[in-house]
Amino acid sequence: MSQGKDPAEVYRALGVTPVITASGSTTVYGGSKLRPEVMEAMNQASGVMVELGDLNRAAGEIIARLTGAEAGLVSSGAAGGLVLQAAAVIAGADPIKMDQLPNTDGLKNEIIIQRSHRFPYDQCYRTGGAKLIDIGDGRRCAPWQLEAAFTEKTAAVAYLFSPFVSRRGLPFEQVCEIAHERDVPVIVDAASFVPPRANLKRFIAEGADMVIYSGGKGVRGPQGAGILCGRADLIEAAAANGAPYQFVGRGMKVAKEEIVGLVSALQIFVDEDEEAETKRYNEMCESVVDAFIEMPGLRVTVEHDPYDYLIPHAIMKFTDGWNGPSRDEIVQAMTKGDPPIFLHTLGKPDELGVDPFNLSEQELETVISRLREELLK
Repeated sequence: MSQGKDPAEVYRALGVTPVITASGSTTVYGGSKLRPEVMEAMNQASGVMVELGDLNRAAGEIIARLTGAEAGLVSSGAAGGLVLQAAAVIAGADPIKMDQLPNTDGLKNEIIIQRSHRFPYDQCYRTGGAKLIDIGDGRRCAPWQLEAAFTEKTAAVAYLFSPFVSRRGLPFEQVCEIAHERDVPVIVDAASFVPPRANLKRFIAEGADMVIYSGGKGVRGPQGAGILCGRADLIEAAAANGAPYQFVGRGMKVAKEEIVGLVSALQIFVDEDEEAETKRYNEMCESVVDAFIEMPGLRVTVEHDPYDYLIPHAIMKFTDGWNGPSRDEIVQAMTKGDPPIFLHTLGKPDELGVDPFNLSEQELETVISRLREELLK
């Protein structure tokens, strides 16, 4: 890309319209912006050949150190990591069982999951051959329901950490305690639960046997990479079931450039000043609050908590006094503009948010201007 040239031109040349993402690190809108240092590392790696097993082991050692786990592995995104979690707890590193997957007849293939933690990507567990055993009623779960779900075919208990979901389930430490009393591993999906950076070590420290994080999203590494960490025997089994070997994870290949890029991004991520980063996000959100706080019928606040808003978000709540367009009408209009703008809509039906994670200062100004235009219609 020549100096001064608009980087968005590479997409326009393909007939693809660049967008502004105020919805966070949403995969369908491109995930997150890759760090320049990561791209440089990937470019350097692309011109050199290595033995992939050696590279995987070296990357795994760095992941283990940075997550506090016994071992680590770069997976093909968080979704690929879920498939490998299932394969590891069902087939282990036994080539006979591994060759049988995803057919799990005669194997321990049941993964217990709280109904409130069911999510679209739990299909990845089933891709690895798992049978999901739901417990609870979708809003709550009692310890006795978990205890009653174990059978001789139980392979693992799955736990999801995700905004607007994780607080509904049984406390994580209690799940680990009940599962470990029965020598059953606990596997965790925490794909979108960093930052805060403390979460990289939190779940292993609290008892998880395997955890998957996105290598893109908050880490800003390659969007096709994931960070799988956990017990050494389970990570060894996950690696054995994956590429470059000819088992169920063969199609979830991670290129050598992506492995190098992920490690580079992760090392940069853990060394960053999170306090300064949070301060910048707060200031961006305060700009949204200042722009709309006096608009009748809107309550605009900055939200930041350990469950739903892991970084500061500007949240607009449409109260009974609101007389303008509906939230959904505003969302639709923003996506049809030029450029299309995608907002945070994961909260309550009467709320609309601006997540600053993927926004430059100039893009934030555009978001505010366009929002003002739509709100006043």
